[in-house]
Order: sequence, then structure tokens, then C-alpha cells
Amino acid sequence: MELSCGVAGGRSGQSATATAAATAVATTPGGGPASSGRLMDADSPGEEDYESLPPSASLGTHMTAGAVAGVLEHTVMYPMDSVKTRMQSLQPDPKARYSGAFEALRTIVQTEGVWRPLRGINVTVVGAGPAHALYFACYEKMKRTLSDIIHHRGNSHLANGIAGSMATLLHDGVMNPAEVVKQRMQMYNSPYKSVLECMRTVYRTEGLGAFYRSYTTQLTMNIPFQAIHFITYEFMQEWWNPHRQYSPGTHVMSGAVAGAVAAAATTPLDVCKTLLNTQENMVLTSVNVSGHLSGMANAFRTVYQLGGVAGYFKGVQARMLYQMPSTAIAWSVYEFFKYLLTKRELEKRSPS
Repeated sequence: MELSCGVAGGRSGQSATATAAATAVATTPGGGPASSGRLMDADSPGEEDYESLPPSASLGTHMTAGAVAGVLEHTVMYPMDSVKTRMQSLQPDPKARYSGAFEALRTIVQTEGVWRPLRGINVTVVGAGPAHALYFACYEKMKRTLSDIIHHRGNSHLANGIAGSMATLLHDGVMNPAEVVKQRMQMYNSPYKSVLECMRTVYRTEGLGAFYRSYTTQLTMNIPFQAIHFITYEFMQEWWNPHRQYSPGTHVMSGAVAGAVAAAATTPLDVCKTLLNTQENMVLTSVNVSGHLSGMANAFRTVYQLGGVAGYFKGVQARMLYQMPSTAIAWSVYEFFKYLLTKRELEKRSPS
């Protein structure tokens, strides 16, 4: 959701603010945002301000909306995330070889129990809230700052990409330890009975660095992923929702397309990240690695050595099936809560 508050030059002070607030939150009789909910600049009629949120859209609004969106994104699609992790295994156990994403999910439920695809979800919930709060808040702030510099009062795909990359630094700093634990819990025949046991064992046997061994790889994957993701999302919004109203359907569709494109393009990096996070014993034995595999270059070489070019795209179907609804959920939930919270803040500030 983007509310606009461009005010005509003849207005001033409290009256102008109240008018902008009232217009921004106007809705159609059916409950959707009114197409007239944007004010034109008197100096340039017909030219609409670019998605400038009113001052009442606080940092807390972005962080709250982002946290809710992140938790829902990861929890709703978590079973497919578990499938993706297993299908990216370079040398899986014979009992964990799957021909497709849905066949894999069905097999896991039938042979290991209905709750097995949800193992590790608790650590993901704990990490996803603060990680996505920082992620969306940083993105919104940097997108507007950079857009003003690069393309005054207009949308800049370069600004969107840079803002998404910067937001990823904060997100992954919080989320990477949770990813390590989550993926080890998701693997077939995982030896860990609980998240806490996994954390203690990894810390005791591999040290604190194990929780960030894949951090540079994660960034190497997520920076291009998020750049592609945000650029694609904003591009689709320009196409389907040029006036940048709150429009649930376009947020869902734009998010799904953005997730699919970014997921397909960065699957090779995700395969390497999964290998570094899980440290598959059979893989390490095959390549005569004693100790632990580390570094993007080593991971890339190992993947190619064992799977060739096709190895870089293991689990691409599951990854796209996971990311499409995940990003659709994230954007629709985020835009909804941003719209709701901003509307309430505007109503509180408006004269009664």
C-alpha cells in the first residue's frame, strides 16, 4: 500500500494536512481504496506524487507490518521449505530421493509422520519477526532516500535494487543462525530431537562460527535475490497498479511473480548455502573433506564435482513453489498492515 499526500501549493498548515489525510484514507463504497485518494500537485496537474507516505507512517508501522508479514511468510509455506532443503541434498539417503516437490511432501508425511515437515519451525518464527521488521523498515527508508537522489519524486529501479540489497544485510545478520538450525532439523534422519539440542550440539562441536559459516554465501545469494525481487515487484506494481493504491490482488500477483523470478535466478547459490548449512556427511566423505566445508568457492566446486551443472539447480521446482506463495503472502500481508496502521495513525491525527 502506498498513500499519497501531495498537497496543492495554495493550501497550508493544518487545513492542508487534514485534507491530505482525509483524502488518503478515502475508500469506495465497496470498501476498497478510492481512485481519487491521491492529490495532484497544482503546479503539475495530471502528475501524481510517487508513493510518498504521509509523515504518520512511522518506523514502527513498517517494522510491525514487516514482522507480521515475515512470520506468516515463513510459517505458512514452511512444509515446502522443508521439501526444498531435502531436494537440494547432493547425495541423499536412498529413502530420501524424491521425483517431485509434492511427491516428496507426501512421502515425508506418510513415512515420517504428519508433523515432520514442520520440524524447526519454532526457531524460524523467532528469527523471522525481528529479521523482517528490520528488512522492510530499512527498505522503505532507503528506497525513498535513494529515489529522491537518483530520480526526484519518481520511481527508480536502481534505488529499489540498492535498497533491497542494503535491507538484506540486516535481515541475514539476524536470520542466518536460525537458518543453520532450521535446515539441520529439516534434513532426513536429522540426529537432533529439538531446536535447543541442535543449537547446543552445533555450538559444542563446531563453535559459534558454525552459525555464520554460510553468512557470506547467504549474502552472496540474497543480495541478488532481493535486488531482483524488489525490482520485479516494483516493476509489476507499475504495470498492474500504476496509481499505487492499496490493491490486494496486485500485491499478491506482483509478489508471486517477483518471488518466482528471483528464486529461479538464484537457485545455484541456494544449493551452495544449503550444503554449507547442513554439512552433509556423505558429501564431505565423497570429496575427502576432513572437518567442515567452508566458503562459497569450495561449495561451488563441490556441487559441480558431484552434480555437474544440473547440481546447481537441484530443488529448483520446490524453491519456486515455495517462493511464489511466500513472497505473495509477505507483500499482501505487509501492504495490508501498513495500510491499516497508517490509516489508524492518520485518523488519530485528523481533527474530529
